[in-house]
Amino acid sequence: MPVKLYVENRQVVVPGDVIAEGDVEASSPYLERVGQKLYSTILGLVMVSKDQKKTSINIIPLEGPYIPKPGDIVIGIVTDYGLTHWEVDIRAPYRAILTVQEVLDHPFNPAVDDLRRYLDVGDYVLAKVAAFDRTRDPLLTIKGSSKARRPLGRIGEGEGLVVEVKPSRIPRIIGKRASMINMLMEETKCDIIVGQNGRILIKCPSKELEEIAVLAIKMIEREAHTTGLTERVKELIRREREKRGV
Repeated sequence: MPVKLYVENRQVVVPGDVIAEGDVEASSPYLERVGQKLYSTILGLVMVSKDQKKTSINIIPLEGPYIPKPGDIVIGIVTDYGLTHWEVDIRAPYRAILTVQEVLDHPFNPAVDDLRRYLDVGDYVLAKVAAFDRTRDPLLTIKGSSKARRPLGRIGEGEGLVVEVKPSRIPRIIGKRASMINMLMEETKCDIIVGQNGRILIKCPSKELEEIAVLAIKMIEREAHTTGLTERVKELIRREREKRGV
């Protein structure tokens, strides 16, 4: 059946909107097929890709919680602890678990040692999702390599500011081939580590540059669905730096 599109590329859709009909490839879990028609199941941004052989539809979520995936780098907050593990808020519908084996490289005896020596309630921690399959809580680790530019582990005072954004905006903040995040770091002179769960660690040379970086990130979050955003964000940063003399 020939493809019939009911939306335009980069159009915002809501749950229940008809996206397309016919022989179209659905490359998103947020599309539901009923007969020959594809429907959106979320509030999102439609991305249409065409070539000589096929038409593909993807939807970028504009709302919704963070759903963990193994390998994701996240910034969590320790909320509780037991004898041999910590509970960590990663802004997901599920609590995350960080066991002592995924933190320490030496034996641990809960009878004589206290977990709070290493991580306490309220601490921020840069971690990696080690495992998650929806049948159990996500498991975290701070061992091994990461894609971040600093080691996994506790984020101490003076190591930067943590900013929260909607998790659905993270792909836009990173950009295609990391174009947006690289531009942000170059223009603000800040080191920025993006957690896939919508928490971002910013460390800047000055308070003024930190404030500008936050302004830029919040602009991306607010206008993620618009075109020409990279240039507008760059203009904002340069205007603010000139105004503040930094």
